[in-house]
This record gives sequence, C-alpha cells and structure tokens, in this order.
Amino acid sequence: MEVIFHEKQEGSLCAQHCLNNLLQGEYFSPVELSTIAMQLDEQERMRMAEGGLATAEYRTFVEQPSGNMDDSGFFSIQVISDALRVWGLELILFNSPEYQTLGIDPINERAFICNYKEHWFTVRKLGKQWFNLNSLLTGPELISDTYLALFLAQLQQEGYSIFVVKGDLPDCEADQILQMVRVQQTQRPRLIGEDAALRDQSSQRTIPSMEESQLYDGSPMMDEDEENLQKALALSRQQIDMEDEEADLRRAIRLSMQGGHRSEFTETSPPNVPQTSGTSTESLTQEELRQRRQIYYEKQQQIKHEQSSDVNNATTDAAVTTGTDSGMSEDDMLRAAMKMSLDTGGTKSEDQNK
Repeated sequence: MEVIFHEKQEGSLCAQHCLNNLLQGEYFSPVELSTIAMQLDEQERMRMAEGGLATAEYRTFVEQPSGNMDDSGFFSIQVISDALRVWGLELILFNSPEYQTLGIDPINERAFICNYKEHWFTVRKLGKQWFNLNSLLTGPELISDTYLALFLAQLQQEGYSIFVVKGDLPDCEADQILQMVRVQQTQRPRLIGEDAALRDQSSQRTIPSMEESQLYDGSPMMDEDEENLQKALALSRQQIDMEDEEADLRRAIRLSMQGGHRSEFTETSPPNVPQTSGTSTESLTQEELRQRRQIYYEKQQQIKHEQSSDVNNATTDAAVTTGTDSGMSEDDMLRAAMKMSLDTGGTKSEDQNK
C-alpha cells in the first residue's frame, strides 16, 4: 500500500487531490488549476459579450463570482475536464443514458471520478485491484471486484455524480508493482477527522490527571493546615540543631581551657578576671574567654622558653666539664647535655616536693 500515491485533504483542494491521486503523482497545483479556471472564465465572458456589453445578462454575468473556482479552493467539473484533456483523457457521465446503453461492466473500466456537494475523489484500478483514493481517508481503501458495482450504486443513491475516465492513464510505479502482487488489507482506513478524534481520546486516556497521578504515587495534596504544621516542625528541628551546635561549641571551649594545665591557668589569672568558684564557663563573656586564652598562650610560650634555656645551659656545662679538646664528637656532647637536662629537671621536682 505504500507504493500507492495518496494525497490527503488540505483545505478545500479536493479537486487537486482527486487529479493527483488519479494520475498517481503531483501533476497539478492550485496555481495551475486557478490558471485553467481563469481561462474558462474569460472564454465564458467573451461568449456573453457577443450579445452586447450593455445587455442586462452581460452585466449580471460580470458582477457574479466565478463559477469555475472560489476562494476556498473549489474547482468546477469544467476545470477538471480541461486539466485531464492535457493528458488525452475524457470524462463521461456514468449514469447518463448514453453510457448506460453501452452496457459496459464497471470492472472493465480504469478509473472513476466522483463528486458530491463540491467534494471530488477518485476510484482507480491499480494492477488488478480497485482502490478508493478519497483524500478524506487516512489511506487507500481496497475495493473488491464483487463490491465495486455495489459501491458505485450506493454512491448514486447518496446523490453522487460519477464520471468515467476514458483514455490511457500515464504509467505509474504502483500499477507496475501491483500487476505482479495482490494487496491484502486487514483494516479499513478511517476518515481523517475520525482518526484525529480517536487519537485525542487515546491521549486523554493515557495521560492521567493530576489527582489520579497523586493517588497512584501515594502522595495526595496536603491541605493548608497540614502544610503549616510541616513548616513548624521543620523550623523546630532547625532550632534544636542550632542549640546542639552551640552546646557542643561551649563544651569544646571548656575542654580546651580546662585541660592538663588547669592549675597553672588558675594561678596565672590576672587580677581583673574574677576567680569565683561558683562561676561556670558558660557565663563567661567573650572578652573574658579571649583574656584567658591569651594568658594560656603566654604561659605556654614561657614554659617552652624555660625548657630551651635549660637545654642550652646543660649543653654549655657539658662542654665545659668534658672540655672542648677532649675529642668528643657532637653526638656525644648532645647526649651529655640531654643527660644533664634530665638531671636538672629531676632535682627541681625533688625541691618542689620538699
């Protein structure tokens, strides 16, 4: 079915679609058909002018709109007939007495053009099968040989005008391929409007509404009271976290100040810092904490300075005692100085214990 050329409906250009589907290609455009229509209008005007330009019939004809085309894109049977005449094709009314007297079986024809209420469409034989190439359908519709006569009779009952296309149609790929194979159609094509409506209904069924999706996800919308409650709980948790952080900070400051040098810190506190036993670390101001940290730092620097002085003195004493000319290496002198430093530290401890 893909090899069959099928031009779908656009606007009111059914005459163009009818001709192109008949010839199986993009042979005519709206511009070309409009040119043919204007030529026909001019020919009719000239015939009316033969009776006189001042006659009422001529003035009425000029004032009336064109009968061969309109602004919507409709074209008359005269336009279609003149367009097919270029290809050596002729239209004969199917239900006319002249054609009926011929007694030709419709199955032996090659194509039909049908019209009803300004809509044109083609029924054509491709290969050995018949197809309804109506531009209002989503695709070609297969018509069996036994159903063709019934199909045409039904169109006549509905008020359609049917024209038989006489002459040799141009060759097309679809006709050549379908001469060798037969088409089987399992599903009949729908009308374009009906197909669009079904797609819209299908999309509405597949896309759930907001309420349905929330119920499916198990997360229904909260009302205003529940939302405010959730906000209050979140603020409460944030406040608790901040208080915990402040408590951890105070404990860290207290531990850093009350480490292994608590007694030394207390002894060296300046007189302007109160030393009441009942005062806790949490009640100290930032200035007091800064002063205590400064005193602690100065105390540590003083201790380091004293230890450094003791090591230097011990090194000097060891050098004097052993003599610089004794031939001791620097490592021996360093070990001797460290030994004297340890002895000095032990003596100071004994003096303090006494």
